[in-house]
Amino acid sequence: MILYLHGFRSSPNSFKARVLAARLAELDRADEWCCPMLPVSPFETVALAESLVAEARAKGGAKRVTVIGSSLGGYFATYLAEQHGWPAVLLNPAVVPQRDLSGYLGEQPLWHGGGSIVVEPHHLDELRALGVASITRPERYYLMAATGDEVLDYREMLAHYPGARTTLIEGSDHAISEFARYADDVLAFCDAEQD
Repeated sequence: MILYLHGFRSSPNSFKARVLAARLAELDRADEWCCPMLPVSPFETVALAESLVAEARAKGGAKRVTVIGSSLGGYFATYLAEQHGWPAVLLNPAVVPQRDLSGYLGEQPLWHGGGSIVVEPHHLDELRALGVASITRPERYYLMAATGDEVLDYREMLAHYPGARTTLIEGSDHAISEFARYADDVLAFCDAEQD
């Protein structure tokens, strides 16, 4: 099972999610893909991710789980990797989202399909509670960081994931606009046997 967690104000229609879903479909592996619309509450997001894996396992699937997190989704992926031992791919992950999102309290428009979310102060508290001070097993992680990320600082990402397999992209942007060229690298990591 490949569980994709999108970023803040994003959706399953995000560019990177669509690239990966299409690639898995080409490989006749669409049944491995799971990319839910995430709730605004961090606690509810984690609970949803855990319940989707439990549900898949109850049906005899998801013997192996890799979580892929983009931006804020990378923060959640890190928490889940530490809690459950799942390998995680982190795409320009948020490292201190409670700081970064403090300026986004109130109603915020979604990037895809219209609509909005309401960010409340207790959501920042929930983010704080899910923080991972330091990762325990770097080999469990694959970090993809772009030096040209206009939203998050790639240096914070590198510092937070020491020893992790890393692809540092010179330039690019927060969305990793050329992500299609890295899709197979991401899937190869998902397929690698993890200890």
